[in-house]
Amino acid sequence: MTYITGDTHGDFSRYIDFTKRMRPTKEDVMIVLGDAGLNYYGDIRDEGRKRFVGDFPFTTFCIHGNHEMRPYEAVGYKTKAYRGGVVWYHEEQPNILFAKDGEVFDFDGFSCMVIGGAYSVDKYIRLARGWNWFASEQPSNEIKTYVERQFDARGRKVDIILSHTCPLKYEPVEMFITNIDQGSIDKSTEEWLNGIEESVDYRKWYCGHFHTAKKTHRMQFMFTDIDVLGVK
Repeated sequence: MTYITGDTHGDFSRYIDFTKRMRPTKEDVMIVLGDAGLNYYGDIRDEGRKRFVGDFPFTTFCIHGNHEMRPYEAVGYKTKAYRGGVVWYHEEQPNILFAKDGEVFDFDGFSCMVIGGAYSVDKYIRLARGWNWFASEQPSNEIKTYVERQFDARGRKVDIILSHTCPLKYEPVEMFITNIDQGSIDKSTEEWLNGIEESVDYRKWYCGHFHTAKKTHRMQFMFTDIDVLGVK
């Protein structure tokens, strides 16, 4: 079974109740829609979290968020093929995987395109306070080109899209932080995703980032909730 959830930011307490209720096995997968919080500090604090997550029997499959390093910027990661796509992994925690943007993975018979990254609306607050901010948080032009080529190769059709942020047209405005000027926010990623949403034939789209749980059209926003992949 493949399950899916939203941002964890290093807090995987939801895994405890989930494991008690569902009794997952090593054959099961939990997709985290970005900001897993496992490559944030780049030191022993990350390692402790990875050991905690790695002790669960199922595989944790992470989309790239905005408040975390990309795996190739961290230490000790290798790549391998997984379910038709490419992932990064660490030998000490082989059941924690980080998806490469633009790869298409097969989960339970669904073709799933991964598109990570987003702009941090709290960028300047983070910089002022000395908190971590990552210049590679948004998809680069190279990543965008790769994603588009992957869609073209599949006839602009895929079953499910897994992203961190959402197309601009679906932004949950009710979740905007009130003291941040929206005019100052770089929404180029969301604008690009608009074009993908309009040009790709897809069945369902999941995203995190906004810390809300809601469904609109074929779009499902997730946060602490856990669902079965592909369930309407």
